[in-house]
Amino acid sequence: MATTTKKTTTTKAAAPKAAAAKAAPAKTAAAKTGTAKPNALQQPLKPSPELAAIVGDKPLARGEVVSKVWEHIKKHNLQNPANKREIVADDKLKKVFGKDKCSMFEMNKHLAAHLKA
Repeated sequence: MATTTKKTTTTKAAAPKAAAAKAAPAKTAAAKTGTAKPNALQQPLKPSPELAAIVGDKPLARGEVVSKVWEHIKKHNLQNPANKREIVADDKLKKVFGKDKCSMFEMNKHLAAHLKA
C-alpha cells in the first residue's frame, strides 16, 4: 500500500506543473514591451462637429462612440415604439444620419462617415 500512496502523490504533484506550463501563453515582442498597437476598433478617432454634439469632441474608439450614441437614443426615447430596430432622429441625430429615421443596423455606416483618424 505504501507504494500506491507514493505513486498517487507523485501524479498529483506533476499535474499542477503541467497545467501551469500550458496556461502560460507565449508573449509577443509588442506585448512584452507594452507597445502593442491598438487594432482598428480600439483606435481613437476624432468625431465631426455634428457627432461631437452628441459624444463630445475628444477622440474615442468606435465602440465608445456607438455606446454614447445609444445612451443619447435611450435618454431621449428615440427608438420607434412599434419597431425597436428603428431610430427616430432628433435634431442632433438628423445631422449625423442625414434623414429622419434610421435602422440600428445602418447606424454604424452613418457614424463611420463622421469619424476621422
